[in-house]
Amino acid sequence: MPAPELAKKELIERAVERSGVKKKDAKPVVEAVLALLGEAVAEGRELNLKPFGKLRINRSQERSNGTVFVCKLRQPPAAAGAANNAAGENAGEGQKSSKDPLAEPAPDS
Repeated sequence: MPAPELAKKELIERAVERSGVKKKDAKPVVEAVLALLGEAVAEGRELNLKPFGKLRINRSQERSNGTVFVCKLRQPPAAAGAANNAAGENAGEGQKSSKDPLAEPAPDS
């Protein structure tokens, strides 16, 4: 059974949890990065973003409701392992991921 779709709202929430930054600071950054990724794909550019992986557009087709891109995404073994670990992270409440965080949380004052 495939994992549920990852929507922007959940992506922002996870970035906030992992980085320790405030949602009001993370949201515009995540939205800007998503816009940049969308623009790069629309230009037909290859993406090489570790640990996400390397994305290459194989072909595209214009449709009435937008452009359909057929892409190939190659992830390094560490990223694939992180994806397989996602279910385990969600099951163990209170456990911190040992994967690379976006940023370390500030020490408590």
